[in-house]
Amino acid sequence: MDVTIEPLSCGTLTAGRSMFEAGADDTPRSLPVPAWLIRHGDDIVLLDCGMHHDLVGAGPAREVVELFFGLEVTSDDLVASRLGEAGVDPDEVGIVILSHLHFDHVGGLAQLPNARVIVQADEWAAGFDADLAAANTFNPSDFDLGHDVVTVGGEHDVFDDGRIVCIPTPGHTPGHQSLRVRLSDREVVLCADCAYFGETLDGGPLPPIGHDHEAQAASLIRLRAMRAAGTTLVPGHDAAVMASLPARLD
Repeated sequence: MDVTIEPLSCGTLTAGRSMFEAGADDTPRSLPVPAWLIRHGDDIVLLDCGMHHDLVGAGPAREVVELFFGLEVTSDDLVASRLGEAGVDPDEVGIVILSHLHFDHVGGLAQLPNARVIVQADEWAAGFDADLAAANTFNPSDFDLGHDVVTVGGEHDVFDDGRIVCIPTPGHTPGHQSLRVRLSDREVVLCADCAYFGETLDGGPLPPIGHDHEAQAASLIRLRAMRAAGTTLVPGHDAAVMASLPARLD
């Protein structure tokens, strides 16, 4: 069974470093917004799906985001366009694994009508709890679209073969999860927002705002232990790391 990972570039968010690293100054830092195309034999899986098409061009949705971030996203950056470049019809995406429910990870669901969604149960419940949704800036109109949703608790082996496994890494949000992918000769964990940057994985500061900093710190300890055992960790929004990745990991 061949399993590969292809990073898809789905735009950029920019803000002062202090938004992403507690105690930092306000020097601008740009964060690439990735989605991850994973081929498991003939199965097409995505981890996260970028931003909503309403953010392309002027409009109220973009105005809200730009209260907090500089936003660079064009129609070419939408997940449907990036999939097309990779030779994949968006209608043929069978599974979307959501690391969490923030707008830059879930907005592209509207472009993936036939996908089954896999998400941690705690995250999905928080998305429909008024207080938790507000505290975590979740917008149900991004993800409550009528998809078939599978809610999981803890580790979840997507194909029951150990090749693609959801691993809970809560803290950034109530039910954040990362994804472990076993390639031909190594194991990769796509960390998503458990660790924005390589520096985060090396013990750097967490963002000042998050659901549960203690839980996130514990999740990072788990990821570092995996790295010490030989797993490659890919942080969620590190421009230098993204630039260093090949077009396909296999």
